[in-house]
Amino acid sequence: MQRTRKGFTLIELLIVVVIIGILAAVAIPKFSDTKKKAYITAMKSDLKNITSSAEAYFADNNTYVGMPDPVGSKDVTITFTGAVDGWSATATHSTLTNGEECEIGVGSAKPADLAEGEPGGATCK
Repeated sequence: MQRTRKGFTLIELLIVVVIIGILAAVAIPKFSDTKKKAYITAMKSDLKNITSSAEAYFADNNTYVGMPDPVGSKDVTITFTGAVDGWSATATHSTLTNGEECEIGVGSAKPADLAEGEPGGATCK
């Protein structure tokens, strides 16, 4: 009498579980920085938007001093410093805890290591 086999053996199931575990161990580190990259992109975007606002303010007032503090997107805090002939801004994200920040600036107030009007900084280059 022949016996029909239905289902999988315990060894076959263990091999599948091990293979899935190996694939997960390889994939998870690849995607672990995705949120951080998204937050940094949000900070860069906010800083680029400030460039337009600051230049529009300068066109109306011929100075950057007195420009209202810009508002960032969700969880982004922006610190703006205006001078007569330049400005600088720094963006931080509340969920980034290692002190990551982005900077941008134009004219005399721009950070020394940045190109004119381009966001940069330690984690933003």
